[in-house]
Amino acid sequence: MQNSVDISVVIPLLNEAESLPELTQWINRVMVSHGFLYEVILIDDGSTDTSWKVIQELSLQDPHLKGIRFNRNYGKSAALNVGFRETQGRVVITMDADLQDSPDEIPDLYRMIVEQEYDLVSGWKKKRYDPLSKTLPTKLFNAATRKISKIKLHDFNCGLKAYDARVVKSIEVYGEMHRYIPVIAKWNGFGKIGEKVVQHRERKYGTTKFGLERFVYGFLDLMSITFVSRFRKRPMHFFGSLGTISFLIGFLITSWLVIEKVYYSFQNQVVRNVVDQPLFFLALVAVIVGVQLFLVGFLAEMVSLSGRRKDEYLIRDNIGF
Repeated sequence: MQNSVDISVVIPLLNEAESLPELTQWINRVMVSHGFLYEVILIDDGSTDTSWKVIQELSLQDPHLKGIRFNRNYGKSAALNVGFRETQGRVVITMDADLQDSPDEIPDLYRMIVEQEYDLVSGWKKKRYDPLSKTLPTKLFNAATRKISKIKLHDFNCGLKAYDARVVKSIEVYGEMHRYIPVIAKWNGFGKIGEKVVQHRERKYGTTKFGLERFVYGFLDLMSITFVSRFRKRPMHFFGSLGTISFLIGFLITSWLVIEKVYYSFQNQVVRNVVDQPLFFLALVAVIVGVQLFLVGFLAEMVSLSGRRKDEYLIRDNIGF
């Protein structure tokens, strides 16, 4: 079945009332000039300003606009996940609401998905208008993600991305995983991932909603998604392997101490009792840890079979659905 619109633009936002009129008008100009059938889905992630009121007013003027309002702030990943579920477009574009992403990039991103058949195209803000305190951690974060994921992107955290609709309908984004959508997509079988240099504009209204703590959380999320993606359906391979190695090390050390004791006893040589040697207790710990890891793997295997309930987010209002 064909998609009813060409492009769905998903925009998560938090306290961006000032930028929304200019952003939506800009998107409309771009779409109309290129003859796209489109929809814009604005997800208000618990704003405390007048963002929702602005969305209501704009939706009355423009039938392409749809709005979803969370009851509280759930985070960007939750907003994207809910927005992805509602998209109808052949191509899905995500962008931030702060006017630092340019809607003029949308036609080229669309063509890369449709004509060059990319599964996902990520924007690369090669020239940034951010302070060093933000750009330096970003470079380190991107380098670590490239190393672990083997995906050669310069800017994983760029909000401006384009997706084939199959991608957003096949993945789930939760926690703070929005930074790793290319990684999630790759491990779900969507391996044709491209990159496009995009314009990064200076912030016109408001202030940034992200602090340095996002890089700490980002690293933890990277570890989490790496583990979950590789071992979600086979946790025993991870815990069982570590447990087996630990158990074998402890068992071999204990066996060596016992054999050594027996050998020197036959030689009538004085040797300390096995339980008097510190190495014995280290071996005992290794055996116990090995058994525990094996049991954790077994329990994780049981839990994985029962499946994981999808996160549910309490939506307060919506427009156009």
